[in-house]
Amino acid sequence: MDRWLGDGGMPLLGQVGARLERYGVDGEDLGWVEGSFTPTELACNTGGIVQAGVHSLLLDACINFAINAALPRGARARATLELKTETMRPVAPGATYLLRGEVVRMARQVAYGEASVRGADGELCSRATGTFLLQRPER
Repeated sequence: MDRWLGDGGMPLLGQVGARLERYGVDGEDLGWVEGSFTPTELACNTGGIVQAGVHSLLLDACINFAINAALPRGARARATLELKTETMRPVAPGATYLLRGEVVRMARQVAYGEASVRGADGELCSRATGTFLLQRPER
């Protein structure tokens, strides 16, 4: 997993200004990831704020990474089955935001997670919940 820190193995994250910096596991399978987001112009719409699709990209990647942090060697999150994203406050270049993703529940074939983008003051800017298909090695 350490090799995925930075852009999380997705160069697009780095291009929009995101960086994954820390990850871990609480308990048996409740993985988490934290990072930062300093929006680039590429992340912004013509109004100068981060486009909602970029929020979805970041939040999806954070949940995915948190799931992978908790899975045993040889298993991985295979696909996003469902993602619900809510944007609540504008995010714009010139500031750094906090990213966090975490596993809510891990089952045999699917995992459930949530993620958020927060301002430096802790104010919630966007959040997402998602369901992910898992690929586990044959028993």
